[in-house]
Amino acid sequence: MPNLKPPITTAAAAVAYRESILKVLPPDCDFDPMMTLYLTDDTRPEEIKLARSSGVVYGVKLYPAGATTNSQDGVTDIFGKCLSVLEEMVKQNMPLLVHGEVTDPNVDIFDREKVFIETILEPLVQKLPQLKVVMEHITTMDAVKFIMSSREGCIAATVTPQHLVLNRNALFRGGLQPHNYCLPVLKREVHRQAIVSAVTSGSKRFFLGTDSAPHARNLKECTCGCAGIYNASVALSLYTKVFEEAGALDKLEAFMSFNGPDFYGLPRNSTKILMKKSSWRVPESYMFTWGEIVPMCAGQMLEWLPSDC
Repeated sequence: MPNLKPPITTAAAAVAYRESILKVLPPDCDFDPMMTLYLTDDTRPEEIKLARSSGVVYGVKLYPAGATTNSQDGVTDIFGKCLSVLEEMVKQNMPLLVHGEVTDPNVDIFDREKVFIETILEPLVQKLPQLKVVMEHITTMDAVKFIMSSREGCIAATVTPQHLVLNRNALFRGGLQPHNYCLPVLKREVHRQAIVSAVTSGSKRFFLGTDSAPHARNLKECTCGCAGIYNASVALSLYTKVFEEAGALDKLEAFMSFNGPDFYGLPRNSTKILMKKSSWRVPESYMFTWGEIVPMCAGQMLEWLPSDC
């Protein structure tokens, strides 16, 4: 994702960012970074052409200005300032990846996804029906209904592990829980259940998207803690748990590995990961060069363990 400081707003910056990632990978690593551009009020259609011709940029991310981490350079008026860019994205078959929340302070934080769909996304899809859209990390039954009612192949959604296993009570149980704070914020149990039903139904419109955020402990446990959950170490275990409890393990592989690349028109991975029914305890924290990271489910026992085949 491109919400760095400074943001990745050009194809040239995306290529340079990708090269910096490749330089620190081990020699035998086959990780292939797929880059995105950060959409701003000043993005021009020519940049979309450059992004497509780069061969490494696969989407453009819409952050409404002020909606989430490092979104201060995001879009303030998508119809007034970005329409020509979106039209070029249709021509280039470049998907729009959406952080789906309005930023109006008069809108309740728990309603911002619903209002975004009603005021931004539905009018946008009507205006540009050929635009491919991925609604990232959905959190509400309203998003589920919107995705399911849209034309297949044009609108899809990613889902995080936290929005599948936690509701908003997790923010306050036993006291304020800063490591369960993310954006979009966790919602009511009825919304969590709707998302679980959607992803375990076998629908091709939903696929894995962790939105994993490795913020240091001191940036989470402070007077103005940042949003984001570090779930990279537990994501596959939690997704598997959700599908098992729904009696839908036969649909897990498609959600994790097939629906995403199929929507993007990319080849599926040929390598596999084996999920074993084996209990393990999540570490209380991980130490990185930039600080201590507290993972999702820190200290808890999980029942599924991923391993290489």
